[in-house]
Amino acid sequence: MNSKKLTNLLKERLADENRTFQFNSQQDTLRIENVKTGKGITIELPRVIANYELVQEKAIEEVAYYVEEALQVMGEEHRMAGQEKSIFPVIRSTSFPTEAEEGNSFLFDEHTAETRIFYALDLGNTYRLIDERMLEREQWQAERIREVARFNVRSLSTEVKTDTVAGNTFYFLNTNDGYDASRIVNDVWLREMKEKIQGTMALAIPHQDVIIIADVQNDTGYDVLAQMAMSFFASGHVPITALSFLYEEGELEPIFILGKNKKRE
Repeated sequence: MNSKKLTNLLKERLADENRTFQFNSQQDTLRIENVKTGKGITIELPRVIANYELVQEKAIEEVAYYVEEALQVMGEEHRMAGQEKSIFPVIRSTSFPTEAEEGNSFLFDEHTAETRIFYALDLGNTYRLIDERMLEREQWQAERIREVARFNVRSLSTEVKTDTVAGNTFYFLNTNDGYDASRIVNDVWLREMKEKIQGTMALAIPHQDVIIIADVQNDTGYDVLAQMAMSFFASGHVPITALSFLYEEGELEPIFILGKNKKRE
């Protein structure tokens, strides 16, 4: 995969008479604009190519989903005032674009080596990622968004389904509300789950609509978690990471799981 081939794939996938595509070979980016609003998105192609090497078509789906959602809401002005209960964190891979358009960065925080935390205003059927211009327009401080989002995510259901494999217990959270993976920033819930764990606590957020927590009792538990994470990662609409994490002392540490061996990143 190279930038020209990726550009052609994205053009084909996102073709629309109301859109223009501008490939910048020097910056290795693809600019997609809505001709009616003049607003658009710039995609950093090397990041997508790196993701494509891992998940193939899923990398294209992730970018296409992001572009469609972003362009849909760009022409509209959404207010955060009075909508504090509709602000949530969303987890994305590090390959996910960090700008809504040139010079207008999304509000995001580094999370792990594999993930970042973005912040979204829920609009019902979709949501809009909060960017710097929204903050400036409404004179909100970034820290206020972070506090409100983390407070709101604690109000979401944490009901899980349970399965046991080879002596290891797996907990699945899958409500399909768009914020399942976001529960990973709910420190209170993670600590509560940690108290239930008899072995080692590991977890995975392979895509935005699931979080898996494992009570690992033996080496087979690591293998099963890795297989689950890869399977969900390959099938998820918005993939995040196929890696698993150890949860120790309130911190998440990515781990590679190879056969019966586990290796910290």
